[in-house]
This record gives sequence, structure tokens and C-alpha cells, in this order.
Amino acid sequence: MIKAHYIGLAGLLSLTLSTGVCADESYARLSIHTHVLASSCAACHGTNGNSVGGTPVLAGLNAEHFINQMQAFKSGERPSTVMHRHAKGLTQEEITELAEHFSRQLRHTAELPSPADSDKP
Repeated sequence: MIKAHYIGLAGLLSLTLSTGVCADESYARLSIHTHVLASSCAACHGTNGNSVGGTPVLAGLNAEHFINQMQAFKSGERPSTVMHRHAKGLTQEEITELAEHFSRQLRHTAELPSPADSDKP
């Protein structure tokens, strides 16, 4: 079972590196763990940090600003409904790597379908 887990991780890493997602060598050094943590942010902050509304866009965010906000959530200085719980579970290294990850993502402007498009079957 453990062997299959490692084979799966190796496959994920090779796919990530071969698809150009990690075209920058310094970005490629981010751990798979960091990419998994970042993907969990997608539930609220959208794919690659591109929120479609309701939560802040993380894509392209200045890394230092990201770190400062996460530290504020972690300490309780910045109030939140759920982010303080997430931040408290992260190490400083994880926060720094997440900051680097999201700072490298391209921001995309969210476009919601027009009301006329939602009426089409």
C-alpha cells in the first residue's frame, strides 16, 4: 500500500514537471506537499487562487502581503470565520511556500454568465 502511494506521488511529480506547470526551476522546487496545500485553498479561493467572488483572489498576490495576512489570521489579529483555523495548522515554512506559489499564479478576471445565457438549456 505504501509503495503504491509513493508511486502515485512520483507520477504526480513527473506530470507536474512535464506539463510546464513548473517551468521556472525555483518554482519546481516547491514540494508536492505545498501543491496539495494550495489545491485545498481552491474550495474557497478558486482554481490557482482565482476566486470568482466572495473570497479574496490569491493569484498574483504579493508574497510578503500573503505571509503578513496569514500570520495575522494565525495570531488572531485579523478576524475571520475560518481562516484562523487554517492558518493555525500551517508552519511558517508552509506559509512561505504557499505565498511563493500563489504569487506566481496568473490572475484571471472572473466572468459570470449573463442572465440570458443561464436560460439556455
